Amino acid sequence: MRYFLDTEFNGFGGALLSLALVPEHGDEELYLTFAVDDPLHPWVERHVIPYLDHVPARFSCPRTSLAHGGLAVANFLAADTDIEIVADWPEDLALFCRLLLTGPGDMVAISGLRLQLIRLPGFSVAANSQVPHNALHDARSLRDHVLANNY
Repeated sequence: MRYFLDTEFNGFGGALLSLALVPEHGDEELYLTFAVDDPLHPWVERHVIPYLDHVPARFSCPRTSLAHGGLAVANFLAADTDIEIVADWPEDLALFCRLLLTGPGDMVAISGLRLQLIRLPGFSVAANSQVPHNALHDARSLRDHVLANNY
């Protein structure tokens, strides 16, 4: 199954703040927020942080560690043997892959998966999102656009 990915992060090359995976079909979604010790980039502090918790109550949870986040992703995808992760930005895929690593030469228990980067000229996930710069809402926006346009 295709899962649409979006992340929020602390500026270019910065720490992962949140991650969402939204399936092509069904409503079993994953939304994680992460504890960050680094000072926040001013733009992120204004445009991302205030919206991290603007999600349905079932997704409200304390900030987690990257290690727990990787396990949560593995558990979320465990039942699927044909996984394709779709994103519209390279850093989303990079942060997702980094989350799967648990140490040198080790990763979470996950079956194989495919990554797809889709370029969407003229389409802004954030501009079409119910809550811009919130990973869950942005991933839903990406899914809706991709499915509506038969990508």
